[in-house]
Amino acid sequence: MTATATATTAGQYCTFWVDDLFFGVAVDHVQEVLRHQPMTDVPRAHEAVSGLINLRGQIVTAVDLRVRLGLPDREDDRLPMNVIVRSRGEIVSILVDDIGDVIDVADLELQSVPSTMPAVVRDVVQGVRTLPHAILLVLDADRALDVTPEITGGNP
Repeated sequence: MTATATATTAGQYCTFWVDDLFFGVAVDHVQEVLRHQPMTDVPRAHEAVSGLINLRGQIVTAVDLRVRLGLPDREDDRLPMNVIVRSRGEIVSILVDDIGDVIDVADLELQSVPSTMPAVVRDVVQGVRTLPHAILLVLDADRALDVTPEITGGNP
């Protein structure tokens, strides 16, 4: 039964947009998707750490993918959405601009990231899958959420 469940979800991605980039993260890593949540600031944190949210009593760090990628600020009237993921044994929120659908791309080959993609995007993407209407950037959540080197002075 577990093998069937794994085979069923192996090619499924929760999709979302940040600026004009279309990302997907494996559904196996996604806990839930939420509208904007109130946040508490974290003094001296990396600029991509927007704050902490209270998720039913659990304190969750919120990392703004737009800031992490060095993209322009979100318009003031647009609130970010939360993609709650499991990364390195923790629950973390990825702040994104808009949420897409869960899509199945198991039959599409994972291709390497084009060299024309900005380095900061290549650093957080495992590969791309070509869809009929878009290019899906397959996000490596662990790398995308790794903002600790600048906080800890580069210690692993």
